[in-house]
Amino acid sequence: MSVATAAGTFGVGVVFGLALAAPPGPMNAVIAEESVLRGWVAGFTAGLGAMTADLVFFALSLAGVVAFLQGAETVRAAMVGVGGLLMLYFAVGAARDARADFLSDDAGPDADDADARGFTKAFVLALTNPYQIIFWLTVGVGLLEPGTVDVLSYLPAVGEGLAGALVVRTGSPALLAGLFGGIVVWITGFPATLVSVGRRVDAFAPAAAVASALVLAGFGLTFCWTAARTLAGL
Repeated sequence: MSVATAAGTFGVGVVFGLALAAPPGPMNAVIAEESVLRGWVAGFTAGLGAMTADLVFFALSLAGVVAFLQGAETVRAAMVGVGGLLMLYFAVGAARDARADFLSDDAGPDADDADARGFTKAFVLALTNPYQIIFWLTVGVGLLEPGTVDVLSYLPAVGEGLAGALVVRTGSPALLAGLFGGIVVWITGFPATLVSVGRRVDAFAPAAAVASALVLAGFGLTFCWTAARTLAGL
């Protein structure tokens, strides 16, 4: 592969990573909560926790463990259920944080402890996040093998209309490097944007924390219901 081709593939990987990381969901809800209540470093650290889970899934893909999960429906359903329960637990925490922020101007817990908590919360939640599990069971595994991937088709809402617009060959280290590069761009820029807005709008931080709690609760209930139905039907 030429340098120009590798650079182009890397750029496509960045687009792919942004497309995967940007849509609203439980991980961005955690990143948003940490960012608006504790600052950019906390939000970025939470994003690193989610990305670290992706690296774990990538390593498991190389070891063949992720492929094994494709035939283990009970295990996958249990993971979805655990993820749903964790989301509900973190939703309660986000609601409490929002209430505390409404009632007090206190800076909150020690910064180092808060950052570590955000990383751990996002990492544990991401390991049981059905979206990330499904991605690595399907598309993620395919990225490791020679073939093609329709990058823009995975965009939410508009993906169907953009199918076929950007198809790239898989099996290239440049594509995988770009994918994780795109995630880094998102977890850097998204918290920075939220912090910037929060500095201009006093009520933004608690409102964003409430929204994060609602998102986590909604996804948590959905995933618990999905897991229960799947396990009941086995």
